[in-house]
Amino acid sequence: MRIAIVGATGMVGEVMLKVLAERNFPVTELILVASEKSVGKQIEYKGTNYTVVGLQTAVDLKADIAIFSAGGETSLEWAPKFAAAGTTVIDNSSAWRMDPTKKLIVPEINASTLTKEDKIIANPNCSTIQMVLTLAPLHKKYDIKRIVVSTYQSITGTGVKAVKQLENEYAGIKGEMVYKYPIHRNAIPHCDSFEENGYTKEEMKLVRETQKILGDNTIAVTATAVRVPVVGGHSEAVNVEFTNDFDVNEVREILHHTDGIVVQDNLDTFTYPMPLYAEGKNDVFVGRIRRDESQPNTLNMWIVADNLRKGAATNTIQIAEYLVAAKLV
Repeated sequence: MRIAIVGATGMVGEVMLKVLAERNFPVTELILVASEKSVGKQIEYKGTNYTVVGLQTAVDLKADIAIFSAGGETSLEWAPKFAAAGTTVIDNSSAWRMDPTKKLIVPEINASTLTKEDKIIANPNCSTIQMVLTLAPLHKKYDIKRIVVSTYQSITGTGVKAVKQLENEYAGIKGEMVYKYPIHRNAIPHCDSFEENGYTKEEMKLVRETQKILGDNTIAVTATAVRVPVVGGHSEAVNVEFTNDFDVNEVREILHHTDGIVVQDNLDTFTYPMPLYAEGKNDVFVGRIRRDESQPNTLNMWIVADNLRKGAATNTIQIAEYLVAAKLV
């Protein structure tokens, strides 16, 4: 199994290599790919040093699977070139997510829709993945009408320069500002750029991607996305209205038996999800599960996941694992 990692020197690329190794993915040949400025750099994987190559070289090497985490522009230009060479691309950018000809995959929910003809597969946005993984089994049981979500997003979603900005601010050092404002001791209600409707792209991803993954455009979604000075993962306060009523204990039971979810919901022991404990883990953590007493058939939850893991690297590698297991590559 020849695997190319495009964007291997980036934050998500580094986590992808960790996850590949941890999950013992069957790599027979590893092709590490990055921009021209990183070509020739050495990266260690499982005790062996690999030399970073450029994009055209990687296309010519005809990998079985190419996992992209190199930004939307790179993906729009290069994913079709890899696909034309016979490589199946799993893309982590927003480039292909809302393309009606491309599938948007969370393996636990909809991997079974994949075929050999799917040569470019989209990985959803990090904040979307953790929410839909939690909501999918509840939608099947109770039928979701409306979702109100507020996110508290890790600076790692912006990248290594954002982490450096926070570290500089902690230390009182003047340095490069990735955000328009300080992030230390602050919360910035602005993730990604603004669209004409006054929502950010990040907020609208939660709307559009949720409907596409769950296969239901009637689900109403409204979102507010906030950047907070946290490194370990994204947190979400989710309020969901169902068509049908539910029993809270049954909700906990359904989530407890859902692959990829860990329920942390014991008020007696102050047990609830936090990014401090989600960091470095592949699961999605759900807690503070309670009825919304202000209107019928409505539930509140608190959902946390490491955005570089299940929100990015782990989900893409799980897609790759499914492709191998189903003999689609």
